[in-house]
Amino acid sequence: MRNGSSTRCLPALVCLGALACGSGSAPSTPAPAASQSTQVTGIADELFAGFVQRFPEAATQFGLANGPHDRLTDLSPPARQAWQTREDGWLARLQAIDTARVTGTPDAPVYAIMRQTLEANRASRVCRLELWNVSQLFGWQVNLPRLTRLQRLGTPDARAQALKRWQAIPHFIDQDIANLREGIREGYTAPRTNVEEVLKQVDALLADPPEKSPFAGFIERDSTPEFHTAIVSAVRDQINPALRRYRSFLADEYIGHARTRPGVSANPNGAECYRARLQFYTTLNLDPREVHELGLSQMKRVETEMRTIAQRSFGTTDVPALLERLRSDSQYTFRTREEVIAVAESSIVRAKAAMPKWFGHLPKAPVIIDPCQPFEEASGCPGSYVPAAEDGSRPARYRINAGDPTHKPRASAEATAFHETIPGHHLQIAIAQERPGAHPITRFFFNSGFVEGWALYAERVADEMGLYTSDLDRMGLLSNDALRAARLVVDAGIHALGWSRQQAIDYMLAHTAQSQAFVESEVDRYIITPGQATSYMVGRLEIERLRAEAEQRLGTRFDIRAFHDRVLEDGSIPLGLLRSNIERWLANAPAAGAAEPATSTH
Repeated sequence: MRNGSSTRCLPALVCLGALACGSGSAPSTPAPAASQSTQVTGIADELFAGFVQRFPEAATQFGLANGPHDRLTDLSPPARQAWQTREDGWLARLQAIDTARVTGTPDAPVYAIMRQTLEANRASRVCRLELWNVSQLFGWQVNLPRLTRLQRLGTPDARAQALKRWQAIPHFIDQDIANLREGIREGYTAPRTNVEEVLKQVDALLADPPEKSPFAGFIERDSTPEFHTAIVSAVRDQINPALRRYRSFLADEYIGHARTRPGVSANPNGAECYRARLQFYTTLNLDPREVHELGLSQMKRVETEMRTIAQRSFGTTDVPALLERLRSDSQYTFRTREEVIAVAESSIVRAKAAMPKWFGHLPKAPVIIDPCQPFEEASGCPGSYVPAAEDGSRPARYRINAGDPTHKPRASAEATAFHETIPGHHLQIAIAQERPGAHPITRFFFNSGFVEGWALYAERVADEMGLYTSDLDRMGLLSNDALRAARLVVDAGIHALGWSRQQAIDYMLAHTAQSQAFVESEVDRYIITPGQATSYMVGRLEIERLRAEAEQRLGTRFDIRAFHDRVLEDGSIPLGLLRSNIERWLANAPAAGAAEPATSTH
């Protein structure tokens, strides 16, 4: 942003085992394996198939042809406990495997991804996230309408599945309300500011007539009269009444209990929760204060680069004053929605043409621009990426917020497009998915440290590729860098050091070219998703360290395409495994000068 990312919250899924035969049930537990490989694969098969059933929305989001598209996640405490029990069982079996016999084998990424995911999930249980899930970015009021653009339609069976799922929404909402009530009783609540943003979104959803509601988006893609009538009826008679119940609950009951301190430290076990979420997103064991200090040091580095461009192209060394100009002066902002979209489209075209010189493996799936819907533009739709469908039924999407263009700085538009598409998220995620021989765990599960680290690294690579059109856009690149450095400062500041919301906003406005509205939305994102914002810079710095090591080790024999292919070859892996992989690759490569130098594409 998986994003945002990143709103990229759920890993993509494909048919596997019994699911491939259409049974809809998870495969049975296999007999004791005869080899380490069989054990790893058996656990991976069970975990992957179980995940499909536990989180059916993910199957739709990523185009699983035979997935459970007729239901929603069961939010009840018994279902959650049953899933956690299964996770614990898989983790115990993984821990019993001799890791020395897995290292360096094709099973290594499968093992590492599963173990990191399961350990991070278990550690995060202390947060009790299900008890305070009121999010303007990742809440169901945003994610469910998006499914109307992704769910397969066009056949009687597909339409029946969509309708059945939509008729389950009221029960789903009531389950969520019950969880939030339990959160109040146990002292776990969302911040008041985030609750207020969600109320605005729900009001916008209810303001539309049923046939124009984002929940009725199916009818734009399938005009069958009976289906049209059934969907509009479901919105009018079932979904909207449930939305009104939810709104009344938030406004009349919940908001009075919502916490006024933004940091997760205000919830029970908040400090332990924050450390767990840092590890969940970055795959590393990080100290919050060290994260904060890393952000401050990175900000100094970025501002030094900014001063160079500011003096060269803008006639000033006053970086804060220049950032304010780029943020507010109409010559540096967009004029129309169409202009916002056009800049993104032209950036993608240039990047696609330049790919072959920088990457050996290229993505096959196309990527298109998908503007955010009006109801989510104000608070719920930062730039993000949605992968292509596994079955090829739809392209990947760059979800772009084109709202309020005259207050949207032009400076960072190109860098954000490169981050979300090529050479960023689209290139990396499409390459991961387009490996049919690899286990689905490595093709579709991801962690933010790798995925967001790669996308931020890609913004810099785009400059090496000659993709930025002016120093204004390079200032946008550096502003994006400053944004990610600020995230380290602000995220740890809010959740571990007692920073206020306004303190975080003021820091970001002073150090980036982002608009006031964008910064406020960003800070509210960090507040409701502790730890995620740190993953961008943490991941990028690790990739850059590995590249510097490879360049030093190989000298003139360094080939940027080979390095990129090695980084991307196993999908989204924990950063520790990435380092081991690159070090093993370098250990097997001749030292610089040991052979006739190859032509470098760097």
